Amino acid sequence: MSPRARWWTFGIVCAALFMAMLDNLVVLTALPAIRAALHAGVGDLEWTVNAYTLAFAVLMLTGAALGDRFGHKRIFLAGVALFTLGSGMAAVSDSAPHLLVARAVQGVGAAFLSPLTLTLLARAFPPEQRAAAIGLWAGISGLGLAIGPLVGGAIVNGIAWNAIFWLNVPTGVLVLALGWLRLDESFGRADRIDLPGLALAGGGLFGVTYALIRGNALGWGSDPIIAGLIGGSLLLAAFLVWERRTARPMLDLGMFAIRGFSVPNGVGFLMGAGMFGSIFLLTLYVQEIQHYSPFSAGLRTMPWTGTIMVVAPLAGLLAARVGTRLPVIAGMSMQTVSLLWIASLAEPATPYLQLLPAFILGGIGMGLSFAPLSTTVMNAVDRSREGQASGAYNAVRELGGVFGVAILGAVFQHLATAPTSAAFMDGFRAALYAGAGVVALGTVAALLMPGVRATASPAFESVPEVA
Repeated sequence: MSPRARWWTFGIVCAALFMAMLDNLVVLTALPAIRAALHAGVGDLEWTVNAYTLAFAVLMLTGAALGDRFGHKRIFLAGVALFTLGSGMAAVSDSAPHLLVARAVQGVGAAFLSPLTLTLLARAFPPEQRAAAIGLWAGISGLGLAIGPLVGGAIVNGIAWNAIFWLNVPTGVLVLALGWLRLDESFGRADRIDLPGLALAGGGLFGVTYALIRGNALGWGSDPIIAGLIGGSLLLAAFLVWERRTARPMLDLGMFAIRGFSVPNGVGFLMGAGMFGSIFLLTLYVQEIQHYSPFSAGLRTMPWTGTIMVVAPLAGLLAARVGTRLPVIAGMSMQTVSLLWIASLAEPATPYLQLLPAFILGGIGMGLSFAPLSTTVMNAVDRSREGQASGAYNAVRELGGVFGVAILGAVFQHLATAPTSAAFMDGFRAALYAGAGVVALGTVAALLMPGVRATASPAFESVPEVA
């Protein structure tokens, strides 16, 4: 593939990824406006977020498997089309049920396109350039997460709530057109679709993810949550047994015997659980205890999320020179210190400037970790299994985030039993200390990573002009 074709691929997949990452958080700031416009209840608002998250987390393995069989480009573009369709449906929604269906369609589209962005990128760039390319890819992902609350707040304050969904429609159409014209098709193993595997994995992930998302609201001892956890776990166990016995597995479990694949997946899960669970509570702290508006809160957390965007590309270049293990260990250590710092310092009246260094440190740590983890996973497997590897890694990391929000949220709610600032802070500190412990465990696990290193290529010293 020519350098120009590589950068076309990079631009197209990153535009799609940015769109999906932006939608993760942009809707949160619009929830009050959605409630007023659609006369939605609190449960409807929860499912406005959960419908997207469930479909996204559950179907990433399926999207990767379909890409391997029917073509990475074809399924990627199908995901973009579904995401764009779901966005249009959400924009014209006139009732809460209509919006929930639209958000589920968006989630399916995001589940298909997200893992394949990494697969297409890994196919486009040779191993010696891959770390830098994935670093830039992670930076674009961080940008989408960083400006989501700002974009949502700005739009809702100045325009109708549904404008947050209309934004995706022209972007999606443009990505579809350019992707059709410029992306090269590629395939994984040309096996038949493992339908029993798809059903078992999808059902198992749905049960576990549903229970984690709804556990705090319904009660961890309630029948639906117990059924989800037990039923989902049994289906996932059956999935593992089936994948070992079938001749054409959708997920080659032999990859987990490779240290360069299994360890980064474990670290990614622990980072997602500790950090995203903590950031969720940190957002509540800034808004509910320090009384900032959603837009102002987004501005004040930008030093955290925005730092990821800056550091991730540099981490990709660093990993190409010194290996992937050292940046991940340093990044995970910084994230642990950041959470401990905030937990020990935060009070209802703590000045923002005292928290700012901890925010920046946490962002640097996440930026140092994202790209090297992805690079290690993709470099650990052969080309025929890159789609499976990307799907598994993205699903594991997303499930870690869902797990973290649920478990740290449960720790918070166990102590924050009264509607007072003091009770909130008791729960907040305990949850952040728990999150720091989870990330510290990930730091220890990172010591087991192989020190994968690729020679940096001059191709990344400048980006060629695209014409």
